Amino acid sequence: MHTEENDQVQARHDKLKALFEANQQPYGAGYPVTDTLDALVAQYEENREVKAAGRLMAKRGHGKMCFADIRDVDGKLQFCIKKDLVDEATFALFKDLDLGDIIGLEGSLFTTKAGEITLQVSKLTLLAKALRPLPEKWHGLKDVQARYRKRYLDLAANPESQQVFVNRSKIISSIRHTLEEKGFMEVETPMMHSIAGGAAGDPFKTHHNALDMELFMRLAPELYLKMLLVGGLNKVYELNRSFRNEGLSTRHNPEFTMLEVYEAYSDCKGMMNLVQELICTAAIKIHGSLTFEFKGQTLDLNPPWEVVSFSDAMAEMGIRADSPPEKIKEVLKKHHIKVGDLSRSQLVRLVEQIFDPTTKSKPLFVIDYWTEISPLAKSKPEDPSIADRFELFIGGMEVANAYSELNDPIEQKKRFEAQLEGFEDADKRCIDEAFVEALEHGMPPAGGLGVGIDRIAMLLLNQPSIKDVMLFPLLRPLAEESVKADD
Repeated sequence: MHTEENDQVQARHDKLKALFEANQQPYGAGYPVTDTLDALVAQYEENREVKAAGRLMAKRGHGKMCFADIRDVDGKLQFCIKKDLVDEATFALFKDLDLGDIIGLEGSLFTTKAGEITLQVSKLTLLAKALRPLPEKWHGLKDVQARYRKRYLDLAANPESQQVFVNRSKIISSIRHTLEEKGFMEVETPMMHSIAGGAAGDPFKTHHNALDMELFMRLAPELYLKMLLVGGLNKVYELNRSFRNEGLSTRHNPEFTMLEVYEAYSDCKGMMNLVQELICTAAIKIHGSLTFEFKGQTLDLNPPWEVVSFSDAMAEMGIRADSPPEKIKEVLKKHHIKVGDLSRSQLVRLVEQIFDPTTKSKPLFVIDYWTEISPLAKSKPEDPSIADRFELFIGGMEVANAYSELNDPIEQKKRFEAQLEGFEDADKRCIDEAFVEALEHGMPPAGGLGVGIDRIAMLLLNQPSIKDVMLFPLLRPLAEESVKADD
């Protein structure tokens, strides 16, 4: 800490000591309030007696009458304290308050000459003494990492940041409401799996001591949710935390929130309609409109959404599903598409280069992926090499993936066995026999959908990084960041 901040902290500790010596409680008990601060303002009644609480954010005046502001997550309220309307101890307590202290207030509401609704204080209670000051000019901080590392300070000092997370909650609430109106049942499935499956990616490992067995944090809940379809739960969804032991970026965090939805007797087309409704309904909840800004671009969610074919685009370049890997890479390089060391099964990662969704103001459905790179999707009857699948891109980001679910247990096992040939990692060289056995009991035809909740929040709340919509994102250790900055 800087010397000035050290001095402030010491001064606050001195005040705390004085409070204890005076037998005053600086960390109060529960304090039932009349309502939130914005509700008190919105439902204003002259001379109404109320109780309010919040964090002290400003103090004005040094005489016998002072004004100050408290804030909660919903808004702020000005209050006035007059020396001749409270006892000496209360006025002295107010004078000693520091910005950041959490206080409770009792009194009556009135309107100042300037027209501001204000609480005339008759009683003040200190509920929590802040021993460290809030950051000054938080909006001007250039160190974005500090906001992520000390999110509590970001939230306490920055109402705009609070609003991001209030609105993220509203997005999730909207999604739940839409699904429940359609008869979907919310379920929970295990987060620790004995087999790393259900999605592509590197898993996090853990160990169960009592059973002496290695487990994996889930890559996705997909296989468990489809087992529920076998059991007769025809409409299920899970808002789940999933984990991928991979890198960090503005779009990726190793721990993230996904929505997975499964509907018996539906298909890829049904999921296309569903995801459109889920996202449009959430957009209206947040913006009251289907058009909004994201990273300087106006996005328009009004239907119809654009649809393009992966297999057709590849065919136009002279590439088919059965083309050898060498030819695929050679042709793609001629079209200035960076292939790198991607394997054949990872070609789906090239979609953004092929279709450049960052330039599109409308959402983009990419359909007709090859079956080879869609091991859990049903093939199209007219062409077994093409999967009945889509990925959805909005604002240049992939936000959803869906398909008609493969429910043929024999074909599914063949697909799993084919996948094993491309895996050197022993963790991935096994088949989920329990899932295959479940399919053998009969799973109805179904549509399945996965939606990246964090990315939807980025879009609808116009945030440039996934870290801006996660309360506590994973960050590099501070020492590593210092080295990186020096480099």
